[in-house]
Amino acid sequence: MAFTVAELARRCNARVRGDGNIKITSVAGLETAGSADIAYVTGAKYHQYLAATRAGAVILAPADEELYAGTALIADNPRLCFARIASLLHARAKFSAGTHPTAVVDKRAALAPSAWIGAHAVVGSGTVIGNNVFIGPGCYLGENVRIEEDCYLAARVTVNDQCAIGKRCIVHSGVVIGSDGFGYANDGEAWVKVPQLGRVIIGDDVEIGANTTIDRGALGDTVIGNGVKLDNLIQIAHNVQIGEHTAIAACVGIAGSAIIGKRCMIGGGAGILGHLQIADDVQITATSLVSSSIYKPGAYSSTMPVEPVNQWRKNVARFRRLDEIARRFKKLEQKIQQIFSGDKT
Repeated sequence: MAFTVAELARRCNARVRGDGNIKITSVAGLETAGSADIAYVTGAKYHQYLAATRAGAVILAPADEELYAGTALIADNPRLCFARIASLLHARAKFSAGTHPTAVVDKRAALAPSAWIGAHAVVGSGTVIGNNVFIGPGCYLGENVRIEEDCYLAARVTVNDQCAIGKRCIVHSGVVIGSDGFGYANDGEAWVKVPQLGRVIIGDDVEIGANTTIDRGALGDTVIGNGVKLDNLIQIAHNVQIGEHTAIAACVGIAGSAIIGKRCMIGGGAGILGHLQIADDVQITATSLVSSSIYKPGAYSSTMPVEPVNQWRKNVARFRRLDEIARRFKKLEQKIQQIFSGDKT
């Protein structure tokens, strides 16, 4: 599908500079774009490619407008404008409704006429699948699952019993929703499993990356709010609550009963301990360990930057002596206070 530059500008609230009648069919990077492509620039490191680009149009911030002589869309947020245009030009292909002959659908399941159930998928008893839902090949939906309208489940997604997914969600391959949480009691010699009786409830407009796992609650529910974006390979434990429009990068681990606020951003590889709270509008940098609650918005980090190994070893040796150094420093403080107070003992 092709759109003129002027039409794209209207879609993303941008201003056209140049020929608004150029037809655009795709998006591309500045270096590889052709005459039917649109590219974008955010950051000075890309300015060097502007002179040589063959893009039909380029999305620029107002501050960069004078750096490029060709047709441009001027937008306050070029990346956001690009995202909207890319979604328009590269929309997911439409699918036909129906059920593949190899799918296994329980007769007590309720499927909307416009839904598609892919090859070798399994749909359990009491499960409800809404309008325009795509269930990819090899998916497993347990009993009494609910999938609301316009959801897309890629191949090999597992949604276990009683769990619910809201409207317009995208769930990528390998995701497991509603597995048992890690709950055990120790009798002194062995671990005794605590039954996990809750559910996973996922809101509207959520995207879940490949091979992410979301455990069901032990008694209450694990809840993922509207608009949450989860990257690949994230572990979300039982009874976790994630507020609306929070974004979490890959390889984050969240322990049981943690409560994460709205509009948070959590960097890749971060670890969040259980039974703590994180306020709204918190940013946590990559690989940080959150070991206590955060009650105020802002950016938080617990990582150290990489350094040469010899320097790192010296620092580690000093870290091990911090307690000893602190005690010696305290004694020196006391001695200095005695000297200045006139106490010579």
